[in-house]
Amino acid sequence: MHHDDFKFEPVHGLPEALPEGEHILWQGRPNSLRLAKDAWKLNWVLGYFVVLCIWRVGISSTAVPLIEAMGHGVPFLIAGALAGTILYVLAIVQARSTVYTLTNKRVAMRIGAALTMTLNLPYVQIRNAELMVRKSGMGTIAFDLMGDTRLSYLMTWPHTRPWRFAKTQPAFRAIPDAARVAAIFAEAAETRVSEPQVTRISPQSDAIAAE
Repeated sequence: MHHDDFKFEPVHGLPEALPEGEHILWQGRPNSLRLAKDAWKLNWVLGYFVVLCIWRVGISSTAVPLIEAMGHGVPFLIAGALAGTILYVLAIVQARSTVYTLTNKRVAMRIGAALTMTLNLPYVQIRNAELMVRKSGMGTIAFDLMGDTRLSYLMTWPHTRPWRFAKTQPAFRAIPDAARVAAIFAEAAETRVSEPQVTRISPQSDAIAAE
């Protein structure tokens, strides 16, 4: 029987219905394999076990025939394959539980596999965004927040810019066609920030100002 863990969402990827005047421009999620490589350092882990295997074969080959020595390296390859599989599964779980959203007014991120949370980042609170794109077109868009806005690096990882601990930068990680998504963000943010802001004041305040 099919079970949707997020069937309570009034709008996919968002905890509540969109207010009047707001609409979705783009939604997506990380690529699982790319996330495993970028956030979980899959290639480095696999490379580490390959180096251990070569080292073990080299040591053993000084005492036993090469064929037998190669057998001594097999356990390291098995261990590496197991570790890599675990990391890839973790990345799949993270990617499937994630929804990145761009609306005409904000950036929204539904993240977290075990403990789900949604970050709402209005464009007026984002100072800048940085795009990192690979040859495949996949990439990361990191958002630099204004003022005293603070987020927990541990709570939002891996959906953050790496190694920015002092001031966490939430990020769309490992997304396909990252340049196009960045263009959508830039246009929406520029439009939103340039909109005139109307502040309501009381008649009493207006009267005081006239005096």
